[in-house]
Amino acid sequence: MTVFNIPKISRPIRHLQRYRHILTVFTRHGFGFALSHLPAEPLWLRELHPVPKRERATLPAHFRQALEELGPAFVKLGQMLSTRPDLLPPDYIAELSRLQDRVKPRPWEEMRPVLETSLNAPLGDVFGEITLEPLASASLAQVYEAKLRTRQRVVIKVQRPNIRPTIRTDLEIIHDLARYAQDHTPLGRIYDLVEIADDFAHTLRNELDYTIEGRNADRFRRNFKGEDAVHIPWVYWDHTTERVLVLEYLEGIKINDIEAIDTAGYDRERIANNAARMIVQEVLQDGYFHADPHPGNFVVMEDEVIGAMDFGIVGHLNRSDRVNLIRLSNVAVQEDAQGVTDALIHIGAAPPDVDREALTRDVQRVLNYYSGVTLKKIRIEELMGDVMPIAFEHHLKLPSNFWLLGKTLAMMEGLGLKLAPDFDIFAFASPHVTRLTVETLLPSRHWAQELIRLGLSWGDLLEQLPHAGRLLIDRFENGEPIKLALASQNLAALDRMVTRLALSLIISGMIIGLAWLTPVVTQAQAHWIVQAFVIAAFVIALLMGIGVLYSIVRKKQ
Repeated sequence: MTVFNIPKISRPIRHLQRYRHILTVFTRHGFGFALSHLPAEPLWLRELHPVPKRERATLPAHFRQALEELGPAFVKLGQMLSTRPDLLPPDYIAELSRLQDRVKPRPWEEMRPVLETSLNAPLGDVFGEITLEPLASASLAQVYEAKLRTRQRVVIKVQRPNIRPTIRTDLEIIHDLARYAQDHTPLGRIYDLVEIADDFAHTLRNELDYTIEGRNADRFRRNFKGEDAVHIPWVYWDHTTERVLVLEYLEGIKINDIEAIDTAGYDRERIANNAARMIVQEVLQDGYFHADPHPGNFVVMEDEVIGAMDFGIVGHLNRSDRVNLIRLSNVAVQEDAQGVTDALIHIGAAPPDVDREALTRDVQRVLNYYSGVTLKKIRIEELMGDVMPIAFEHHLKLPSNFWLLGKTLAMMEGLGLKLAPDFDIFAFASPHVTRLTVETLLPSRHWAQELIRLGLSWGDLLEQLPHAGRLLIDRFENGEPIKLALASQNLAALDRMVTRLALSLIISGMIIGLAWLTPVVTQAQAHWIVQAFVIAAFVIALLMGIGVLYSIVRKKQ
């Protein structure tokens, strides 16, 4: 047996005990076989003996149990992996989706010093009352009900003592393991595992800073300003620090407590619609969504208002993400498997060496399965389950926010169906999707900004061309016997050819885009001026295309 090169792990001595514990846990849960993938066995692991995995549980279940046993950083890692079906097989994804971030609460005597140190004041100077039994207990924090000295009801989120050093150590180990897997496993040749680990570390460090969560809450409140169906709690910034978050207490019923909702006489269908309105605005309008929408984070308040809380994890969708989603959804609705493959390649989700025929064939199978099925009968969770094996098989690297969005929509749909069995999230979102499609494709300030940027880039290029051309010619003349000489008539012919080619590409793009946009605008019942503008533009582009074609044919003759 060759000797394992310890220095390849950057922090082996400092974290030796923790490394040993991690590998012991995974070995005990049946993953001792993974050690065979190391180039050699480290000396400090020779006392470990693989223990047969426990009966009555699958290997994915043991993987989840191992993560739960290893503590908060690994629980959070498992939750992140549950949104990445491109990295793990579907059975692991399903199991990791069951991860629960609930732990036994720490006694108040251990939590009180954290609160007092963070506030830099005696508790009596800030709070009139504190209920010592926590409302919730998670791996990173505990939540308490309290009243300020001014009598406002609040909740206090207090970080667990000494959690930061533990998280820091585990994140360093996860980074080291990702780097090792990057260099020594087939998966590392497909994915940038170090980047994934670093992104995860960045997200988890943000979760440990409660001022970031407070700013997230403020942003959601600004986004929903004027929306009476959603309530975002106020942040008491005078008492909020990196380790303590003080929020307005939301009085209401847990959104999944159907019996209590019925007893209170609330309209369940209205609640489902209000929840759908919230997620539709977050995704399609704001591009900024609550990415942890489990039932414990929502309450039903008076008048069926949805109260949201826990803004530690949020998802982002920029304009490019939305355009890509529109492209994918459009070709999928048209049951165009080749179009789906092309769209995946266009957004960089499919690797350059992807087997296009195999990918198109697998996509076609899914499209055939849903062919003729109305959107009302399609369940997002089921659809995600059909897509995940394709993503894993073909190593599709969709943006992580896409998977996070899919999981978020599936959870919200499940919640809506529990409240109202006839709930149809597609029907609810359809007009919003159509409006977003029209807004995205019609000229807007974004188009103007893009045109200005491109114009400036081309201006810089044209300004640099004479100087660059002169340098190129000098190098040819000084280094090679070949001289670059173009007659003026050749340059003129080349100029005409390039101009005609560019004009042809522009006109063809306009024709295709306007041909696709015309029925969308018509079906969306846009203003008649908009419809007339789009139709007129299409006709003009078509006439221009005929003119260019005529000039090309005449030139050949």
